[in-house]
Amino acid sequence: MIAGKIGGSAAGTQPGYRVGDERLIKLTDNAGRKVSSLLTKQGRPMGVLRVAVVGGGCSGLQYKMDLQDQPQNRDILVESAGVRVVVDPKSALYVTGSELDYLDALTDGGFKVKNPNAATSCSCGESFSA
Repeated sequence: MIAGKIGGSAAGTQPGYRVGDERLIKLTDNAGRKVSSLLTKQGRPMGVLRVAVVGGGCSGLQYKMDLQDQPQNRDILVESAGVRVVVDPKSALYVTGSELDYLDALTDGGFKVKNPNAATSCSCGESFSA
């Protein structure tokens, strides 16, 4: 797969996670700057961006993004554009090869996912099918 060593402390107090690479998910420089800024504003500069795929939306699947303090058990951790990104194993099946971008625009701005696994996406761009 796209993951390597297991993370966590030697004492075993932290949950274990795997370390992956940008073949799983990659952030553009714009996305990296925006996520870093948001993490700093929330007072967690060493935090992580969680990218998940959940059921819902017009096309059946949608992305869910959240800022968290650290990776959770079984997560895959990727460092991209100076940001630590975590993806759970189930979501990894859907996001492998994706690129996360951020557009700072009045209309149609925000985070955008370019996903090569998406067979179709809805007209609003908020959901997809695989």
